[in-house]
Amino acid sequence: MKLFRRPNALQPRSIAFRLIVAVLVVELASSILAVALSFGYERHMAFHIFDIALHGRVDSILGAVQESDDGHDGIMLVQADLHLPKDDIYEVFDSSGRVLGVSPGWTGMAFQPGAPGHGSFFFQTIGVRHYRMLRFLGTRSVDPGKPGGAVVRPVTVLYGARTGKVWESIWGTVEFYAAGGVILLLVTGPLIAWLLHRGLLPLRQLATLAAGVSVNAWQFDPPATARTTPELAPLTHAIESVLQRLERSFVQQKVFVSDAAHELKTAVAVIKSSLQLLALKQRSAAEYKAGLERCLSDCQRMEEIVRKMLTLAREEDGAHSSGPDAVADLDECLRQNVAQLKTVADLRHIEIWIESPAGLPGPISVPLAGDDLSLLLSNLLLNAIEHSPAAATIDARLMLLAEQNVVELVIEDHGEGIDPAALPYVFDRFFRGDPSRTRNTGGTGLGLAITKAVVERAGGLISIASQPGQGTTVTVRLPLATQAASAVA
Repeated sequence: MKLFRRPNALQPRSIAFRLIVAVLVVELASSILAVALSFGYERHMAFHIFDIALHGRVDSILGAVQESDDGHDGIMLVQADLHLPKDDIYEVFDSSGRVLGVSPGWTGMAFQPGAPGHGSFFFQTIGVRHYRMLRFLGTRSVDPGKPGGAVVRPVTVLYGARTGKVWESIWGTVEFYAAGGVILLLVTGPLIAWLLHRGLLPLRQLATLAAGVSVNAWQFDPPATARTTPELAPLTHAIESVLQRLERSFVQQKVFVSDAAHELKTAVAVIKSSLQLLALKQRSAAEYKAGLERCLSDCQRMEEIVRKMLTLAREEDGAHSSGPDAVADLDECLRQNVAQLKTVADLRHIEIWIESPAGLPGPISVPLAGDDLSLLLSNLLLNAIEHSPAAATIDARLMLLAEQNVVELVIEDHGEGIDPAALPYVFDRFFRGDPSRTRNTGGTGLGLAITKAVVERAGGLISIASQPGQGTTVTVRLPLATQAASAVA
C-alpha cells in the first residue's frame, strides 16, 4: 500500500506562490550577478594595487644595484640594502645574462628566454606555489666622473610575489556579498509572502463574498478596498454586473414558471370543468359541440405557449434553420406577412402601409432564412395590430443606409404605447407589460424575446421607442447580405 502520493508536476499553483517564486528567482539572479561583478571588480582592484607594490619593490632592487669594486666598470647587487618580504623571489642579471643576485633560498631560474618582455606582469607557478611576476628592464650609470661620461649598464629584474593573500582577500569579499545575498533571500522570502498575503486580502474577501451568493441570497457588498484598488475594481464591477443579470434572469425564470404554470393550469382546469359539465347530464349535439370547441381553444393556447418556448430555446441555442449562406428578401417577406395578417387587421379596421426605397437594382437581401425573417416580421406586426385602436394605421418603412451597409425597418403604430417603467424590460424573456391572464390580453411574454434573438443572430440591432397614449416605434437594423451590398454599392 502506498502511504505517500507523488505530487502532480502539472498541479496548478496559487498566484501568490508563483509571485513569491518569481521574486525570489529574480533576487537570486540579481545576487549571483552582483557576486560575479564584485568578483571581477575586486580581482581587478586587488591585483592593480598588488602590481603597484611589485613595481615599487623592483625599484628598490634597482636602487640596490651599484658599481662593483673590481675596477672593471662592472655592477653588482648589494642585497644588504634590501628589505623585502621573505616569501618574495627575485633574480637580477645584466645584459650578458650574468646573474647579479637572487633572493635568499632561490636557486632556480624563474625566467626563461622568450618569456614576457619589459614591464610585463604574468602569473607563474613554481612547485605548488603561485606567484605574480614582473619582468622589468632598467639601467644603472657606472663611473659618472670619467672623461667620456658615465657608462650605462642595462639591468633586468625578474620579481615575483605570492598571490595567496590577494586571493584570500578577493574571496573574502566575494563570500561577504554571497552571504549578504543569502541573508537577503532568507529575510525577503517570508517578508514577500506576508506582504502578498496582506495585499491579496481584498481579493480573498471578494471571493468569500461572491461564494456566499445563492439563488436565495443575492446580497453582494464588496469592501471599499476592492472598489478603489485599480486591479480589483474591474473584477468587482464585473461580478456585480454578472450577479445583477443573473438575479434578474432567475427572477424572470421564476416569474415565467409561475406564469406558465398559471396559464397551463387555467387551461387544464377549464378543459376539465368543461368535460365535467358535459358529463353531468345529457346534452344536445350543439352543447357538446360548444363544449368541445372551448376545450380545443384551451388546448391551442397551451400548444402556443409550448411552441414559443421551444422556438426561443432553438433561437438561443443556435439550432436554427438559417445556414451560413441563408438570405431572404426583406421587402418581399414584409409584403407577404402584411398580406397574411390582412384578415386580422381587417377585423379591427386597421390599415398597414408599406414604404420601400425607390429604384432598387434588386432585392433587399438580409442574412436570414425566410422562416426566421417571417417569424421576426409577424411578431412585430402582430404586436402593432394588437396594441392599436380600431380604425388606426400602422406604418412599415424600409430605408437603405448604403454607407453603413445596413437596411433599416421601422414599424410605427399609434396605439396605447408602453409604460416608461416597463420599456427597458420589453425584450427580456418572459416579461409581460400586461400582467393579466385573460384570453384577450394575456400573452406569453416570449414574442419580443424571440424577435431580439433572431435579430442579434443576424448581426443586427433592435430598439423600441414609445410614449403612453401616442404609440410605439420599433426600429430594426439588419446587415445587407453580400450580394445585396455589392449591388447597392
